[in-house]
Amino acid sequence: MRVAYFDAFSGVSGDMTVGALIDAGADAHKLIHGLEHLGLGAKYKAEKTIRYGITATKFQVLIGDLPADEQGHHHHHHDHDHPHDHTHEQTHDHSHRGLSQILELIDKAKIPAPVKASASRVFQVLGEAEAKVHGMPIEQVHFHEVGAVDSIADIVGACYGLHLLKVDEVYSSAINVGSGTVTAAHGVLPVPAPATALLLKDKPVYVDGPAVELTTPTGAAILAALAKGYGPMPSVNINSLGYGAGTKDFANRANVLRITIGDRVEKTEAQSVLVIEANIDDSSPQVLGYTMDALFLAGALDVTLTPVLMKKNRPGHILSVVAKIEDKDALASLILRETTTLGLRITTAERRTLPREFTEVKTPYGPVRIKVSGSGFAPEFDDCQNLARTKNVPLKDVISAANFAYLKTKA
Repeated sequence: MRVAYFDAFSGVSGDMTVGALIDAGADAHKLIHGLEHLGLGAKYKAEKTIRYGITATKFQVLIGDLPADEQGHHHHHHDHDHPHDHTHEQTHDHSHRGLSQILELIDKAKIPAPVKASASRVFQVLGEAEAKVHGMPIEQVHFHEVGAVDSIADIVGACYGLHLLKVDEVYSSAINVGSGTVTAAHGVLPVPAPATALLLKDKPVYVDGPAVELTTPTGAAILAALAKGYGPMPSVNINSLGYGAGTKDFANRANVLRITIGDRVEKTEAQSVLVIEANIDDSSPQVLGYTMDALFLAGALDVTLTPVLMKKNRPGHILSVVAKIEDKDALASLILRETTTLGLRITTAERRTLPREFTEVKTPYGPVRIKVSGSGFAPEFDDCQNLARTKNVPLKDVISAANFAYLKTKA
């Protein structure tokens, strides 16, 4: 598995992504040649530059002879009407592109099928966010002409770069979104811009550094559509590193996006999970037992009850639930509904699991599934328990028989 890990400590934008991928070894000629097939009438340039002492690659989309992001840190908030890019007001008529036209343009271009598929997915996600922000159906979302050319080139370029580097999975650090305000067609808006904020829903973000827009809607859409997870870098063997330059050079930080390309090392799968805990000192054992079952049924990954001594020397329990991030609200409200607790603690943790496979073996008592992971294995408890009951034999004998049968298949 080849991974691309985004270090978004100075935000993420479309052009920074393309620059970083070229910097990490994606063939710039192939990538730019691919973009030329889109027929956008723009020129593309990738050149080395320096951001606060770090060499990085700056990717530019040139329309006429002006960079499409003349507006400082690319403020083309792609919405249906963007007359704020004054540099192009005089030189271009107001042609607008709808999402369906953009998807058609990508589909017709002579670029590899996987690139078309991921670029279309990014645009779909971006279009949905813009539609929601402006309260209109997705068919009516239009990308202002300059913004459209810029975003199409950035998004297709990013997907092409990932394809050229043979990336299977994208991961990202927590995302620095920047702060302050941006001036768009809709007047002054807070950073992150509305579409960016919506695209980053349920993702870890923070604010650090200069009061400018560090993460753009395009950058956010690339991650929202393609990233598998957020947090620390997965364990990889690093193949290459690339730095993509942002438009501005800041006084105290390298305004770059770093992308690390590497191959997954061990087979442990890291995922972010939540641990939801409650201290309970006045609940009946029946209620606690029932709640444990209910939590498992509602999708908890694991539930434990730990006996503890609590305040006023009362014997009580800590209820701990390991949960998928998306199940947070459902499980938290279940605990508050079923138990006497008045409060919960929720923390984020990293969960590492070995990938598991099942195989079945035949034992004198009947078939048993075996859970196999790496060199470890274990008979499936439910199968052994059911056989012990139906055949009226000790559970330990069924487990031994299953282990024996599995080891024989390996011999």
